[in-house]
Amino acid sequence: MECYRILTEVERKAIGSICFLAGPITFLQNALVLCVIASSATLRKRPSYLFIGSLALADVFASCFFTISFLDFHLFHGSDGPDVYLFKLGGVTMAYTGSVASLLLTALDRYLCIHQASSYKALLTRRRALLSLLVLWSTTAFISFLPLMGWRCPTGLTPPCSRLFPYVNSAYMACWTSLILVLMVLIMVAYAMILWRAHRHESTMTKLQATSKTGHSRRRMDIRLARTFSLILLILVGCWLPALSFMLVDVSMSLNRTQQRAFAFCGTLCLVNSAVNPLLYALRCRELRIALMRLLQRLCGIGRCKAPPEELSSGLPSGDNITASSEEEMPRTRHNRHTLQPE
Repeated sequence: MECYRILTEVERKAIGSICFLAGPITFLQNALVLCVIASSATLRKRPSYLFIGSLALADVFASCFFTISFLDFHLFHGSDGPDVYLFKLGGVTMAYTGSVASLLLTALDRYLCIHQASSYKALLTRRRALLSLLVLWSTTAFISFLPLMGWRCPTGLTPPCSRLFPYVNSAYMACWTSLILVLMVLIMVAYAMILWRAHRHESTMTKLQATSKTGHSRRRMDIRLARTFSLILLILVGCWLPALSFMLVDVSMSLNRTQQRAFAFCGTLCLVNSAVNPLLYALRCRELRIALMRLLQRLCGIGRCKAPPEELSSGLPSGDNITASSEEEMPRTRHNRHTLQPE
């Protein structure tokens, strides 16, 4: 196992600081999102927030499993046997696979909201959303614990199949890495389709505008969408691609110690992505922020923590669901439904 413990004392301190900082922040942010969704009967009925809740749950798992197992292995030099190590690794794999898969469901939900605006609520019911989450987590758990169930390195550690993960079969790692890359490509395709649809919608609305001022405001909606989705995809790819690249290279060739150390730092970027997800997908939603203020009001009681009257009086909108990063960056389906019909 010493060939995997390659970090110097300075590198262990640096990675330890990242994990001790990002781990609790990731846990607290995502736990807050789960508490807000669970406390609101309105949000619990909405498929969009069920998918956001699934993402938050996966990131909570990531903050626990990755931080504990990573620190135990690299900082405290834990001496687990093959079964215990693969069980811990399976927890990390399940968390990250569930996180990326939940991001895909969120992207598909947004695509359906735009592309099938008139039939969105009939197509994506709460029951279908729960069924998709059940399939997602069942499949994720099965794939993640395949090494523990027997798909492991046939030679053990003499010689090892991978220079990044002990006891892991290189074929399994190649399949899992390819799966994550496919999920990321599907996410990018979904957002590209949303932007294409939004651009067509804006072009149609521009022709219908009577005043140039309103027309200019509407023309910039697809630009705001492009900026938001570009930020989302940039963070996703920037956090995941370095680690996935090292894993693909490890399948085809033996990594040296410098590359192993670089992978250890790249692995922490996946945890950073889990810390950023609540800010990108949950806390930007106006309805969830209102639910958060209501929860704080119930917890704090009457007085200092009371939310502004104008926000509480507005309540949660009862119209069609808009699954956007922010309310201002997606077209309002119930007002523009006639322009969003499929041609």
